[in-house]
Amino acid sequence: MTVLITGATGSIGRPLVEKLALRGVRVRAAARTIQSCDFPASVRYVNVDLLEPRALIPALDGVETLFLHPRAVAANPVELASVAAAHGVRRLVALSALDVDEEAGLQPSRFNGDRYREIEEAVTNSGLSWTCIRASSYATLIMELFAAQIRVGDVVRGPYPTFAEAPVHEQDLVDVIARVLVDSDLDGRRIELTGPQSLSHREMVDIVGMVLGRPLRFVEIPPRIAADELVATCGVQSEFATALMARCERGGNQPATVADDVQKVLGCPARTFARWVADHGAAFRLRA
Repeated sequence: MTVLITGATGSIGRPLVEKLALRGVRVRAAARTIQSCDFPASVRYVNVDLLEPRALIPALDGVETLFLHPRAVAANPVELASVAAAHGVRRLVALSALDVDEEAGLQPSRFNGDRYREIEEAVTNSGLSWTCIRASSYATLIMELFAAQIRVGDVVRGPYPTFAEAPVHEQDLVDVIARVLVDSDLDGRRIELTGPQSLSHREMVDIVGMVLGRPLRFVEIPPRIAADELVATCGVQSEFATALMARCERGGNQPATVADDVQKVLGCPARTFARWVADHGAAFRLRA
């Protein structure tokens, strides 16, 4: 069995390739720019821009399962699925998001290039076996929102302190995708991946402080100022920051969706947000 991973150099693709290779799976990695030192020696790789899906054809020989990363394949997922089917691929696994069914204008990630709905439609209409993995907000986003402030002090400034999420640990996401890629018993399903608990932004800051052993304080600021700071410190587009603020306003004082699919797929509970903070403690350490 050979698996091909698109978006192989990203925060999900890279550890996914490495995990599959360590398990002895024949894995191929596809991204715009890959160097031979990026992956274990057993991994074949191809440098390809999927703006032209047919450029992937040389890498599809013998591939049974294709993983579609939403940003890597957003330009033309329908043609990519068609090319895959025509060249022997039997299964498609797509990374998607919990908010995929919301109106396009209400999905902040679209401003970062993600096209979850289009990719799900391409996969489910491909005529191939498929699985869609719908993830909640990644816990790594919290690093972008909070870490820079925590590295220089004990006050976290942000909007909407009661807005709640159930952030998923990226290792749970990688582990579930890896399981789905090598095991067809989850074909035809839309799997929902979340953390084990709905947490408000204020509660997340409290958890970071608890794990670090430092008292942290959340100070609410206006959404407009928060959006400007997000653009300035994280380098995101202003449209994304504005859409994110709108999302927080809509969801204020409501619990986040919590699913148990991590437990169902892996046989163990989803990692907690406190575990994620402990795993990434260096990102929050005070600068000397």
